[in-house]
Amino acid sequence: MTTTAPRLGSALARLLILAAALLGTLLAGAAPASAHAALTGSDPKDGAVVATAPKEVNLTFSEQVAMSADSIRVLDPAGRRADTGEIRDLCSGSVIRYGVGLRAGLPDGTYTVAWQTVSADSHPIAGAFTFSIGAPSSTSVSLPDRTAGGGIVGALYGIARYLSYAGFAVLVGGGAFVLACWPRGASVRPVQQTVVRGWLTLTGATLVMLLLRNPYTGSGELADAFDLAGLKAVLETKTGAALTSRLLLLGAAALFVAVLFGAYARRTDPKEKKDLAFGLGLGGTVVAAGIAGTWALAEHASTGLQPGIAMPVDILHLLAVAAWLGGLTVLLVALYRAPSVERAAVERFSKVAFGSVAVLAATGLYQSWRQVGSWSALTGTRYGQLLLVKIGLMCVLLGIAWVSRRWIQRLADPAPKETGGDDEETEGIAHEADEAARAADPERAADPEGSPDPEGGSPDPERAAQLARQRAAVATARRKRERDADPERSGLRRSVLTEAAVAVVLLAVTTVLTSTEPGRTEEETARSGAAAGPAAVPDRPVDIRLPFDTGGVDGKGVVRLSLDPGRTGANALHLYVERPNGKPLDVPEIKVAFTLEAKDVGPLPVAPDRIQTGHWSASGVQIPMPGEWRIQVTVRTSEIDQTTIDKNVKIG
Repeated sequence: MTTTAPRLGSALARLLILAAALLGTLLAGAAPASAHAALTGSDPKDGAVVATAPKEVNLTFSEQVAMSADSIRVLDPAGRRADTGEIRDLCSGSVIRYGVGLRAGLPDGTYTVAWQTVSADSHPIAGAFTFSIGAPSSTSVSLPDRTAGGGIVGALYGIARYLSYAGFAVLVGGGAFVLACWPRGASVRPVQQTVVRGWLTLTGATLVMLLLRNPYTGSGELADAFDLAGLKAVLETKTGAALTSRLLLLGAAALFVAVLFGAYARRTDPKEKKDLAFGLGLGGTVVAAGIAGTWALAEHASTGLQPGIAMPVDILHLLAVAAWLGGLTVLLVALYRAPSVERAAVERFSKVAFGSVAVLAATGLYQSWRQVGSWSALTGTRYGQLLLVKIGLMCVLLGIAWVSRRWIQRLADPAPKETGGDDEETEGIAHEADEAARAADPERAADPEGSPDPEGGSPDPERAAQLARQRAAVATARRKRERDADPERSGLRRSVLTEAAVAVVLLAVTTVLTSTEPGRTEEETARSGAAAGPAAVPDRPVDIRLPFDTGGVDGKGVVRLSLDPGRTGANALHLYVERPNGKPLDVPEIKVAFTLEAKDVGPLPVAPDRIQTGHWSASGVQIPMPGEWRIQVTVRTSEIDQTTIDKNVKIG
């Protein structure tokens, strides 16, 4: 009889091929990742024609971005640099704006603004637009077609990101499965190999991402992966720090794995084993949470709404994914490679998986609200559509898990080793192997036991090898008998394999989802009309109230200021000074100044005229350009008592 390694059925093989095809289609069809931040405005606007050359070009973004010295380039019609190369930080409050100065004496014509930066959630973004001075003209500028984060570097970086998630799940989930569900699995070699491969995959993927980070966010050239200057710059970024921290934590994880499959597996005293398991569980949880935190610190959770809540929620989400899918992977290996896994271990994992699903549901609901925000974004944006696909796959996975649970309820523990008829089959297989060995070695027939040489030497190495092959045949036959003896166990293997196949696709969807612009941001960008320029307030009077207190007698009150029509150009200014009870207050003097700090304009003083008690006015107040202006009002209530109050207002 010939013994062979166990083979998967054709139906299951087709299932795996289908899962791989779905995964390949998903990854191949995924467009280069849009990032969390988006351009919401520019000055000059895209396509604008200005009479005179502006002093600078500035860009407004929806989220914080990381700017480098070459992030904004302005090119003249001949393709030469028209900017000074000095990036200015013009951020104010919630407004994220950066600018670059232009050279003096620029001729008329069409200018191209090309920009590339990195979003706060680590993904590169880029774009370009034109404006004209005097009148439009032809231009020789040819911008690269490469999309930020695309090309072969983008594809390799995406694969590394997927492998890092998969390696994390297997490493953390596998270790948790052994400690919480099947302690005896610590001494099972296939389980050890699976968890170690998870560590190797995560470590290798992290190193690849660290090397590719510079070309991924910059040139897109694979050769730049080995640029030491670029690598040094990457290490100074938030993402570089997160990847470096992950590598350090993986060093601690290697120690955890060594103890788990070394000292812990060899412990025989129940109390010592329990104490060591507690220490491994506590330390492993801290290390696993730290590794998960490297994603939370560098991606979507670290920016946008409620980052203080989103980051710990993201860590819990990743740990729950690892406990479920990583444990499922190790269970699958145990069912196929170590058929002696007990029913109690499978039942314990079923409870762990149920708890993980509950955590996933709670954290996923919060993340969906945070990243999508509306029903229209759920169905009308790519992020929302991918999220619906992920939810659908989760439902399929839960359905298959329910089937697996039914198999678990019918599952019996592996039968103890018997000495009856089944052993006769094993002995028959061993006998066939022995006969084959004798036919290959006639001397074997005269010395069936492979006794030592007559002179007292060691046994013949060739005969020892033959004996080893016999033992291997016996072990293979025993494993086959154990594997096929329990039909419920076979059913469980099939359902768990199906779960794993769906989980592969689910993990791919999650990887793409984490690098896609959230639906909330995409809708906000669309509403702001980024292509048409900055989101400006409509023309309307600016009405503000400014309480004041000069500290003297009758020194408290309120200034009501009205600027009409509240846009660039000439405006009418009216000020009403009132007592706290609303009655007019006559003051000796009132002055106003306008300052646009973002462009170093001002203060522009205005001296209004007194019209009547408590009413001051000025006509023809010029606001030279749109922006967030600081309006300062100085009120004097006596010869020595005065105060200055101010407020920021967006005009135009």
